[in-house]
Amino acid sequence: MEHEQILRINELARKKKTVGLTPEETEEQAALRKQYISEYRANVEAQLRNVLVEQEDGTYKPLVKKG
Repeated sequence: MEHEQILRINELARKKKTVGLTPEETEEQAALRKQYISEYRANVEAQLRNVLVEQEDGTYKPLVKKG
């Protein structure tokens, strides 16, 4: 996500607290938040794929996603 998009999310959040948002701005805010959250989750999952857990016998195994 680009820096300008993050600034826009913050700008819309401040405007919502002060004067409120138009329906178009509300839709824009929802879309930007959805994109931000999906990119954040993808980054966390990528980090977790690189995590190895040491087993009792001294070997290392990658984390396994449940369900």
